[in-house]
Amino acid sequence: MDSFIDYNINPLVSYLQKHPAEFTRKDIIKFIVDKGVRMVNFRYTAADGRLKTLNFSVTSLQYLENILTYGERVDGSSLFPYIEAGSSDLYVVPRFSSAYLDPFSEIPTLGLLCSYFTKEGLPLESSPENTLKKASEAFTRKTGLTFEAMGELEFYISDESDFLFPVPDQKGYHESAPFTKFEMFRCEAMNLIASCGGEIKYGHSEVGNFSFEDIDYEQCEIEFLVSPVERAADQLVLAKWIIRTLAHRYRLNVTFAPKITVGKAGSGLHFHTRIMKNGLSVMTDNNKGLSDEALKAIAGYIRCASSLTAFGNTNPTSYFRLVPNQEAPTSICWGDRNRSVLVRVPLGWQAEKNMLHTVNPLESEKAAKTIDKQTVELRSPDGSADIYLTLAGLVVAARVGFESENSLEIAKQSYVDVNIHDKNNSSKYETLKQLPSSCWESAVELERMRDIYEQEGVFQPALIDGIIAKLKSYNDKDIREEIKRNTHIMKELVERFYHCG
Repeated sequence: MDSFIDYNINPLVSYLQKHPAEFTRKDIIKFIVDKGVRMVNFRYTAADGRLKTLNFSVTSLQYLENILTYGERVDGSSLFPYIEAGSSDLYVVPRFSSAYLDPFSEIPTLGLLCSYFTKEGLPLESSPENTLKKASEAFTRKTGLTFEAMGELEFYISDESDFLFPVPDQKGYHESAPFTKFEMFRCEAMNLIASCGGEIKYGHSEVGNFSFEDIDYEQCEIEFLVSPVERAADQLVLAKWIIRTLAHRYRLNVTFAPKITVGKAGSGLHFHTRIMKNGLSVMTDNNKGLSDEALKAIAGYIRCASSLTAFGNTNPTSYFRLVPNQEAPTSICWGDRNRSVLVRVPLGWQAEKNMLHTVNPLESEKAAKTIDKQTVELRSPDGSADIYLTLAGLVVAARVGFESENSLEIAKQSYVDVNIHDKNNSSKYETLKQLPSSCWESAVELERMRDIYEQEGVFQPALIDGIIAKLKSYNDKDIREEIKRNTHIMKELVERFYHCG
């Protein structure tokens, strides 16, 4: 019995009795014919990080086979600013492992995520999904290990105020209905994501909640299971599309924006990472502590932290979130279970006590087999992130950690075991390097460290140039001082970037 297949609610997995990684063109055609699917949607991310769509009406089996075999051409210059209009044609070719039945279309519709190819039939070097693929392959080639990840997707839902069962401001963490107003929306979204292939860990209400001008704002989080890094990225971009589309159906507003008002919790997109060898985690050693492999990856994240913001914090509102005392990082350091640090090592089920027996005396007193669920979390990215490029940057950073001779020393020196935002720890805070405070500073850091990302051909120079140019175009070098003088600037920027990413 394969528990993944037997209890999976993805209609393709259930019908084909296969893991998505095993889907073939023949499988896709069989599902379409047997289930009476009449439309096929190609979806692919562009420079703005959002999914784009090409609709096909299935008018014949020959046409269906053609589009699944050869893909279709699109205008690359309208999707990516660094592609010239004079030579802009690109191909988009579907990845069968990503197939899902569209949960919103009244016409039976199959969706497929796509990869970009050039006129020569080669992968587009600078496309987001190919950049991540190259980063992952280079990591494995250099280390003999594989890189896995998952995201914590935070977002705000807003609607007209419901004055029944109010929750104190910024006290919404893990609240239950009726005090949380959008629990059923979140659960429906999770179910739809799972039906489209998303592997979800859990969902809950987050700390952020407030009311303003008779509108309630409530923060939610959906967290995924750890999976191969390319799969992790696909799940997140599909999840954002599903959440937004479901919200539109219910006439709700949803935002993944990093910050929507002063003094309230911002929304992050934290990434947990795990390194594997032959299907087993190498994150811990025999003494239940972090392994050298995990410490080397952490050192890489620390070394590249300031430049990683160029991919994970992509508009001026990102830097309204990265301020002290808001459970968002500002200092470049790491620690255990410490939410004031940039890189956090969460609990990893390494305790030898039998917690299950303690609360369920009928269960065996014998300790359950220890499982290694240890991850390492980067807390700086937010909903403006280009998901593929941010994860590609993280993979590159981990590889840098493995290739640097002094990584274990960097990890040792950058560890903190205190709340660095506590005034009693100001002396420690002052010794730490700080994350960029604007898109402009982030661009400068990326320029300074661009060679790291361009090694092994992972990030193309033109892509780095384009990111730097975009970040500098906001001209926000002194944005925090400008907001102090004119508070309307923040309101204007929040409105401008409310639906970013």
